[in-house]
Amino acid sequence: MDYESTQPKDFSYSFCLTKDLNTPLTVRISVLEGIREKKPFTTLLDDPTLKFTGVQTNDFSDLYVTCQLYADNKPLTIPIRTSYKSFKNHWLWNEWLTIPIKFCDLPITAQLVFTVWDIYGPRKAVPVGGTTFRLFGKHNKLRKGKHKLYLWPDVEADGRDHTTTPSKIGEVDEMDRLEKLVKRYDRNDITRLDWLDNLAFRQIEKIHKEESSKSKKLYLYIDLPKFDDFPIVFSEPEYPLPVAPTPPVNGQTQPALLTSSSESNMVLIVDPEINRENPVEGKHRRLVRSHRNGPLDRDLKPDAKTRDELNGILKYPPTKALTEKEKDLLWNFRFYLTRDKKALTKFLKCVAWSDSTEAKQAVELLPKWVDIDLDDALELLGANFKDRSVRGYAVSQLKKADDDELLLYLLQLVQALKFENISDKSSSSSLAEFLIERAIKNPILGNNFHWYLMVECEDGNKTVSKMYGKVDYRFMTEMTKIDQRREILRRQGELVQNLSSLSKEIRNMKDTRPKKIERLRAIISDPKNGLLQFPPLPLPLDARIEVTGIIPEKTSVFKSNLFPLRLTFSLADGGEYPVMFKTGDDLRQDQLVIQIITLMDKLLRVENLDLKLTPYKVLATGADHGLMQFIPSSSLANVLSEYNGSLLMFLKAHHPEEKAVGTYGVSPAVMDTYVKSCAGYCVITYLLGVGDRHLDNLLLSPEGNLFHVDFGFILGRDPKPFPPPMKLCKEMVEAMGGANSIHYQRFKSYCYIAFNILRKSANLILNLFALMVYANIPDIKIEPDKAVWKVQEKFRLDLTEEEAIKYFQNLINDSVSALFPQVIETIHKWAQYWRK
Repeated sequence: MDYESTQPKDFSYSFCLTKDLNTPLTVRISVLEGIREKKPFTTLLDDPTLKFTGVQTNDFSDLYVTCQLYADNKPLTIPIRTSYKSFKNHWLWNEWLTIPIKFCDLPITAQLVFTVWDIYGPRKAVPVGGTTFRLFGKHNKLRKGKHKLYLWPDVEADGRDHTTTPSKIGEVDEMDRLEKLVKRYDRNDITRLDWLDNLAFRQIEKIHKEESSKSKKLYLYIDLPKFDDFPIVFSEPEYPLPVAPTPPVNGQTQPALLTSSSESNMVLIVDPEINRENPVEGKHRRLVRSHRNGPLDRDLKPDAKTRDELNGILKYPPTKALTEKEKDLLWNFRFYLTRDKKALTKFLKCVAWSDSTEAKQAVELLPKWVDIDLDDALELLGANFKDRSVRGYAVSQLKKADDDELLLYLLQLVQALKFENISDKSSSSSLAEFLIERAIKNPILGNNFHWYLMVECEDGNKTVSKMYGKVDYRFMTEMTKIDQRREILRRQGELVQNLSSLSKEIRNMKDTRPKKIERLRAIISDPKNGLLQFPPLPLPLDARIEVTGIIPEKTSVFKSNLFPLRLTFSLADGGEYPVMFKTGDDLRQDQLVIQIITLMDKLLRVENLDLKLTPYKVLATGADHGLMQFIPSSSLANVLSEYNGSLLMFLKAHHPEEKAVGTYGVSPAVMDTYVKSCAGYCVITYLLGVGDRHLDNLLLSPEGNLFHVDFGFILGRDPKPFPPPMKLCKEMVEAMGGANSIHYQRFKSYCYIAFNILRKSANLILNLFALMVYANIPDIKIEPDKAVWKVQEKFRLDLTEEEAIKYFQNLINDSVSALFPQVIETIHKWAQYWRK
């Protein structure tokens, strides 16, 4: 067997793009073949001067050739002509002409026009013939090599797109067939055999000579560059378009987003008509969606293929924009879709609300629609839906939610007031009226509603803060009917003000931390300050709890740079409630993250999966101060330091059980709590893109609850380079018994189940984040247009459940095996040591 036949063949394909060719276009005028007939005697009688010129005096007169580039019926260059030559036996120029244009600047319609000229008289010339040659052939490839062009007699070449002087004619003779074979031979498409090839070429040359000697047709032969036999494919240069500024929201102009640093000097030119409707498309839409089509559309039913298309559209996430074709499809089957609760938001997105007739049809259809879920109602309250009827319909669906569910989404509903278009003359809207009504009926709901409004009243945008102030005034006015409730809110305000002043005083002290603690306890112990003891008051952080004072001896100051206060409130029932009061920091981002964790915990519990999460309470009472629930626990850094680098020893010290061999001497319930909480927070912190994870902001309770604190970086932001997908260090895995233990396998199983459960509720979570885009959350405010996309990307909605499990398995493996985060953790430990 031949060795070469056993080797794999290389099927690679090399080519070049015209945009990369920065060289001028060149063409070689080779030879003109054929017989020129002399003018008949009758013509010479009409013009006697002809017998002294050109072909009448010499069979091979002094001809010259002009070449010019055309495209789109217009000349792109001036004509270029060959130099003077005297001919004896044949017309041979063999001269290269350089066209003043580069290959990279050639349009796809480029064509060369050649005209052969003969002398007619002094400073006069007549065309012998002309031909037009297209530079790009099949598949937009640039022509190359030798070409035979038919010359149309006695006319100048025509450079129009539909030329009257094409280089090819329909007739094919024996010489044309042989020339095609020679081209294939030159491209190595025909096997070479030297002795036989020489005989064949002699015979071809003989045939060619005979044909040209008797042919009365003229043919011009030209040559184009071969470029080492690489195909040259047409390609236009890519010009990046400037990004126009996004439309203003709430009176604030959003900046344009530049995609690269090279665009920083780009001049942004805004097209004033970019948002205007295409009149042709508008006319088409009005015809298709006319009232006259209503009776026909009412009974319209989709076939199997169309039904699959509709189901695919309904599965789109809320961030996906609909195409015009998809919008028309939803409109045509709108009556059929009224039975599907997930179709309403998609249908309303296909409506052109600027068209009053179309908007009226859409609004009339709302009462006929089946009741929608709460997550879709939240989407209808977002910035994309301005119609009052649609927002009113969404509020009517919210009325079916109970107070606990409403409390869960209250933070976003307060933000949705920004899109209600509350005017100066009106201090209310359907959403505002609804929230005020429910807040008055439920004290817990009213407590959170009031504090959420108070924070927004401090917004830097005067229009927004004024609007929230009017809503709160309306709420407090309604509360005059319930004097006790209004008094409670007033007293809460005084308490928060006193704590804020106290925290700032302690933070600004130049003394050591023990002195700060001593001063703090002295101020609280003084009855004149009103903090030691006061009448029962619902705590702003959790209005279900009534506090009666602060216990001085159980107060302290944390070691953090901002020196937050640790306060222990005494309860009316005799219990205690530890909190952290912090000033100089915006807690709204932590408040949002804890709210989402609380929601995810509920979603998991609905599916009978309790992952022992610890969604402690957080309340921002202002733009730079707030309250946080304090959970008795220790940071993993302290645990590892005190228990010889073992989390397992910490759990065993608090809940030992010698007979529990399978849990390494730890109570099985505690080990179960630890494994589940690790899984829950791994999934949630991954989905939210929580960054800046180190052993000081991961806490562990004696009961085995592992949880995260300090959410200063979310949505993928992280001050450390190359962060892992999730915080899962080797010490956490070792506490489960190692990577080969049954508990670690259970941990991974819980991760997979939780990930797929939360993916089912992705639309709800995405809608909640969409409502928070303009909430002045630091990490959302950086890139508000991308915030929701970053969360959606984490859910990987394009994967099936099996693919999602495999994907998350790879995330776990990458997090455990990541080496660089371990180096960063070591550096962080040393930094903490020297700080102390």
